[in-house]
Amino acid sequence: MPGLGPRPVVAATVLGLRARQWMVVAAVLGCCYLMVSVVALTGAWAALNREPTNAELQRAANAEVARRWQAWPAGKIFPDRVGYSLGRGRSEFASRLGVAPQTTCQGAVDPEISAVLRRHGCRAVLRATYADQLQGVVVTVGVVAFADAWRADRAFRELPSAVLPDRSSGVRPALRAVSFPGTPSARFIDAARMDRTADRGGPYVMLTTSGHADGRPAAAVTKEHPGDPYALAPQLARGIARPLSQQALPDCSSREWRC
Repeated sequence: MPGLGPRPVVAATVLGLRARQWMVVAAVLGCCYLMVSVVALTGAWAALNREPTNAELQRAANAEVARRWQAWPAGKIFPDRVGYSLGRGRSEFASRLGVAPQTTCQGAVDPEISAVLRRHGCRAVLRATYADQLQGVVVTVGVVAFADAWRADRAFRELPSAVLPDRSSGVRPALRAVSFPGTPSARFIDAARMDRTADRGGPYVMLTTSGHADGRPAAAVTKEHPGDPYALAPQLARGIARPLSQQALPDCSSREWRC
């Protein structure tokens, strides 16, 4: 019909925006995402490369000490020789006779102690037996491992303090004796346990049980021994616990540390 020309082309819109406007929006969003990514990567890099805080270092130190019962070799936990004092400035050395295989918390102690240890999360018990310098007294030392010092302290405080009257199985409840054939401890069995001690170092409870190398049963002893022949036992426990529980300066670059 006359007077009608071609109709104008109307640009398509989506949500009220044309194609060119959407290109601008996409470019702006891309820049925003890029900036967010840069900020996130920068923050991650800073977090990975910053110096650990004092709290993180303390946690790492505590965790490293609590893992030593697994990470350290037996000879480092139980040295060949441990010093002790007899008073009047006299010092002697106890010699290690053997190291027992790792034991469960139930198998290494009498039931009355086992119940306490398991209640507070005992992980394992490591034992070794020593003889005094004259090889007349033998001592089994037990390292009871816990997850942290708090659990170890709770268990230590709840250990039974009273000695049961029946001495047919030695002084008990106590750490069970470990003997090694061909050594002065060969006759040292539970029935020969004459004395016991308990202490704590960090996340470890230290138990000892002592007796004579000749294996004489506790039930046969009716008189008090002169002096204190078992005074070396708690000293051996402390001598073993000291390096085992002493915190070292964290080295976050080492695989042994988790900072």
